[in-house]
Amino acid sequence: MAGTPLPVIVNRSGGTAASLGATLGDVLHAAFAEAGLEIDLHLVEGDQMSECLDRHSSAPVIAVGGGDGTLGQSAGVLAGTGTALAILPLGTRNHLARQLGIPLDLIDAAKAIAGGRRSPMDLAKAGERVFINNASAGLYTRLVRAREAARGPKWLATIPAALHVLRHLRDRRVTLTIDGQRRVIKTPLLFIGNNRYSLEPGSVGERDSLTDGVLSLYALAPKSAGQLVAFALRAMFGHADLHNDFAALAEAKTVIIEGHGMVRIAFDGEVEHAQLPLRLEIIPAALEVIVPQARPPR
Repeated sequence: MAGTPLPVIVNRSGGTAASLGATLGDVLHAAFAEAGLEIDLHLVEGDQMSECLDRHSSAPVIAVGGGDGTLGQSAGVLAGTGTALAILPLGTRNHLARQLGIPLDLIDAAKAIAGGRRSPMDLAKAGERVFINNASAGLYTRLVRAREAARGPKWLATIPAALHVLRHLRDRRVTLTIDGQRRVIKTPLLFIGNNRYSLEPGSVGERDSLTDGVLSLYALAPKSAGQLVAFALRAMFGHADLHNDFAALAEAKTVIIEGHGMVRIAFDGEVEHAQLPLRLEIIPAALEVIVPQARPPR
């Protein structure tokens, strides 16, 4: 990546970036200097990301700093352009960075960008909204809203938010068309992933591949609050019961959530309103990302 400075565009509003405050720019310049890269740094608000990405769309690689929501937004802008996305893990959970083996330490991440290689990955799309990890409706969206309404750190606010959701647990009747096959199910939680999410012991919530070209669909079976807690504990250790815990399990190229009006859906952890019917599809190899030359073991 020698030559012109590498564009580095960072959402300064969230996650680790916000916690660094006024030192953010100095920390990033120091990390890339350690990696031997000259950068063109832009610290922007979340709603300015797309515009800033467009201004640098002729660059072969753009580094983006932020959480998975920011990365999903950036992926939507860069998809199909030939510009590769390099990831600076500056979010709260950094699911995609972990998935791709990108170090969470900023200096190591900068070195991985400097010495990395281009690798294709699939993207998922709901209407015109691109997402990199997953989309979910039902219980999780209510959890996020309750957590955002609480004060204090996100991890601490999750506890009262979860209790609130359990007290007001409800199932929804959902009509789905999965690769042309219509199904009507009742579920408290619909989850659609970009590629296959594992339920196996030792790899729960991970994906072995981001290039298999499928959506994975999980619709939780109706449960009481106690049954839901028991399921969460079993699933955490890879002991979900595929026959009894789920109302529907599928892999598909397209999923249509039928209906009318608006529905709340969390895309990569960020809750938005979407218009029904909503078509979700997989877009194979839509984006190139910079990954380490040798992926570290999990």
